[in-house]
Amino acid sequence: MLSNNKNRPLINKTFLNLGLLATATTVFTGYHFEGVKKEPVKPNVLFIIVDDLRPELGCYGNKIIKTPNIDQLAKEGILFTEAYCQVGVCAPSRASAMTGLRPDSDRVWDLGDKFRENIPDVVTMPQYFHKNGYHTVSIGKIFHNYMPDSISWDEPDLRPSKYNTKDMIDRDAETFYNDAETITKQKIERNENIKKRPQSYANGWNVGPALEVTDNPDTAFYDGAQTELAIETLKRIKNYNKPFYMGLGYFRPHLPFVVPKKYWDLYKDVDIPLAANPYLPKNSPVWAINSLYELGGYWGFKHIGHPSVYQMPTDTARLLKRGYYASVSYTDAQIGKLIKALKKMGLYDNTIIILWGDHGWKLGEHRSWGKMTNYDIDTHVPMIIKVPGFNGGIKVDKLTELVDMYPTLLDLAGIKVPAYLQGTSFAPLLKNPRLPWKHAVFSQYHRRPNHSPTGKRYMGYSMTTKNYHYVEWHYWDIEKKVAGEIAGTELYDRKKDRQENINIAGYSENAKLIKELAKELHEGWRAARAN
Repeated sequence: MLSNNKNRPLINKTFLNLGLLATATTVFTGYHFEGVKKEPVKPNVLFIIVDDLRPELGCYGNKIIKTPNIDQLAKEGILFTEAYCQVGVCAPSRASAMTGLRPDSDRVWDLGDKFRENIPDVVTMPQYFHKNGYHTVSIGKIFHNYMPDSISWDEPDLRPSKYNTKDMIDRDAETFYNDAETITKQKIERNENIKKRPQSYANGWNVGPALEVTDNPDTAFYDGAQTELAIETLKRIKNYNKPFYMGLGYFRPHLPFVVPKKYWDLYKDVDIPLAANPYLPKNSPVWAINSLYELGGYWGFKHIGHPSVYQMPTDTARLLKRGYYASVSYTDAQIGKLIKALKKMGLYDNTIIILWGDHGWKLGEHRSWGKMTNYDIDTHVPMIIKVPGFNGGIKVDKLTELVDMYPTLLDLAGIKVPAYLQGTSFAPLLKNPRLPWKHAVFSQYHRRPNHSPTGKRYMGYSMTTKNYHYVEWHYWDIEKKVAGEIAGTELYDRKKDRQENINIAGYSENAKLIKELAKELHEGWRAARAN
């Protein structure tokens, strides 16, 4: 049992099947790759995470955003249209994906929760690859900004030399600006914040404008600089007598939207459509939506309130959405440079590339901005995988989860999958996308009192099926870490209302359906797997 404290259960009794007591996942080993005649050659793994990236990409049907390089990767790989994260916020989502455990097992529900304190002996994905002969390298945001988990890597937390200095080494990469006046003001405000609150988030540096556009080259920004570092690192490690696993985490399009001018100029405000549903879901619990505190920390947005009482002005909404699109296009360009370098070095053909977003991000939907909910807009994520020997240009519409990536990549590398992992390898879907598959995926969100209009604490357990999205909100005991009585429910018809604008849980004609879905939710992820 993965626990160092017998008095603290890994799971809630109410949600036993959402927890740790896993049965063995199906193991698919022995995949052979093109050009292999005898023993399979271990493929390299390039594991790309893009922060706050929702499926707002050309390959997912968006006709306005410009993402030619990710779109090309989708043409050469397999795109999953129904992939879901386990928590709609960075640290918990990444902890789940990297440990292969669900949130009630690793007990990472919030940004400050640390899986190494909860389950110190857990073996993360890169650790498992290392144990099986891989050289593992970490660049950028993998676990979380200030939680690099260095023991997971042979070469942990590599940084561009410009940002590897004493005064920058402990800063979150998303806090850097380029305008001199902005930098001066940021330092002043940061120092004032530290005096008031020495333990400020991000060491007080997460202050500044929400958008910045400067006419600088790509490498003047952190993501561009780390792409150059990744390429140089690949040139070095490709000559090692072992396969590599490189984790590369991009920071944009996370706030602030700091990009070179040429990406900003790809768009015009008037050409970017606003959200089709800039209003709260009808009949939805008020605590189900996020409080906008993330955006509210930036200059010019400190006045904004909870979406239940505040509506973003149209001109500001267009500006923010343009900033997000420009940030995505900037990151897309970096990914293009990286893949071009892989091909030039002769590494592309024997490298598994998986690209995913850690959660979605609202761009005015539900009158909100940011992530931090159980709504589809925050839990639905992009996931694309390119695997040597498998046909590309395929779309898989089966329900999948980020927790599935760990066993899948082991499968594809011919490594035995440990039984305790709580995901299901989707490797079989790469050969046959029409296979019977899991009929539900699971997410959850912890709503804290200071971010809830009611001032109360809740845990929302979410289940998405082909036809419905069902959520149970429970009062949450923060001391015992257990769910209490139900505080509210949500039900959305995914066929008639994919945007989730009307909560139909309270409609009398849905009483039987609610009972069935509640039973399915409590049976959990194991029962949802195809037999």
